[in-house]
Amino acid sequence: MQNPRILQWRMNITPAAKSALAWTHTARFLTTASHLDQLPVHELPEIAFVGRSNAGKSTAINMLAQHKRLAFASKTPGRTQHINLFALGPKDAPDAYFADLPGYGYAAVERAAKLRWQQVMADYLAVRRSLSGVVLMVDPRIGLTDLDRQLLAWVAPRVGTGEVRLLVLLTKADKLSRKQADAAVQAATVALADLSTDDADIGVLLFSALDKRGVEDAAMALRAWVTGARVALQALAGLTPPRTDP
Repeated sequence: MQNPRILQWRMNITPAAKSALAWTHTARFLTTASHLDQLPVHELPEIAFVGRSNAGKSTAINMLAQHKRLAFASKTPGRTQHINLFALGPKDAPDAYFADLPGYGYAAVERAAKLRWQQVMADYLAVRRSLSGVVLMVDPRIGLTDLDRQLLAWVAPRVGTGEVRLLVLLTKADKLSRKQADAAVQAATVALADLSTDDADIGVLLFSALDKRGVEDAAMALRAWVTGARVALQALAGLTPPRTDP
């Protein structure tokens, strides 16, 4: 029997959310890389998904893509040691990419591997030219950790200028009471205050793959990021952006 909450969620989707979800559903695997120089060079918007091991990163990607195994979650947290790239949009003309970065914070991973991947992620967030947005997965029952803050410090200069947008997804929100959920959003908002500038685009959303909370809002946010990035690139190139209906 179909979950009635899921059925109701589908019935209540707005046209804008439906369009955004149709776009995220086009996500398909493109390539994997263990070093930055193995990633393809392109001029399309790239959105990175990051977070601690077990924070629900793979689940969130798979929920947005409506594909159970698109993003692989290792049975042993911390074992996934590659950047996986997924293309979105028409098959013959993708318009954006999702980048699934390795989870971090799992104690059993060897120190050398931790340090190597910390450097790879730091370099990716600081210098990856096509990076347009970062989606940080946070377990609201734990909150932002020191490792989350370190990751944010790597990308903070680009977030501050508006070059890179930031969305924090408070995952597993179905496990929270309303009071706990409100407190989690407030705590995350306060923790991100240091990154806020007049140019920064920072958001916080409650997210649950179980009851679909925040799924359509996340999809619309990512779609808007890509549209905005395309318009900005066209402006830089001196092109007139396509007309859109009001």
